[in-house]
Amino acid sequence: MASEGGPEVIGQEFWDERYSSQDQLFSGEPNGALVAEAADLPPGQALDVGCGEGGDALWLARHGWQVTAVDVSQVALERAARAAAGGPDVAWTRADLNTVAPPAGAFDLVSVHYFPLVKQPGHTALRGLLASVAPGGTLLFVSHDMTDMPPEAAHGYEPSEFYQPHEIAGLLDDDWTVLVDESRPRNPPSPGGHTHDTVLRAKRLR
Repeated sequence: MASEGGPEVIGQEFWDERYSSQDQLFSGEPNGALVAEAADLPPGQALDVGCGEGGDALWLARHGWQVTAVDVSQVALERAARAAAGGPDVAWTRADLNTVAPPAGAFDLVSVHYFPLVKQPGHTALRGLLASVAPGGTLLFVSHDMTDMPPEAAHGYEPSEFYQPHEIAGLLDDDWTVLVDESRPRNPPSPGGHTHDTVLRAKRLR
């Protein structure tokens, strides 16, 4: 939905209600694009944006990363922390990165999977995410490929109001090199009905 001043940020109440509607919303497994793109990266500090129930964050932590996992939903974070009990440490953090920027230059990997990052004048939130990638670090931004999704799978989102990976690739300056910018089959397809992902992997040079 869009407000008079621009697209409406989908906040904590929406996501808490959505997670509370089911005992488990997602599979608990890491996203395939993360495994494919991060497996060859040396572990360091990672930011998992929109971590949900923690599948990606736990995969990263088990592969040696120091992970800060951020979500707007307290329900999701509590569920993720329970799933992580007895495993590697993850810093589960409630915040809305549409409105609060993460620390600048702090992360060797910023992983953004299916996070509804709202387009803003001046690209404020996006620039905050980009700035959080340390020199030599990686941005991995993955979204649903909307071209083959049934309309009901969008949950009322208007895709044009949110950044898509190819749009972000077009906004990157000479401080970045784009390594991957493509649509690819999602394996396996999600229960929500989308069969392809759009994937951006970019390295910050300085």
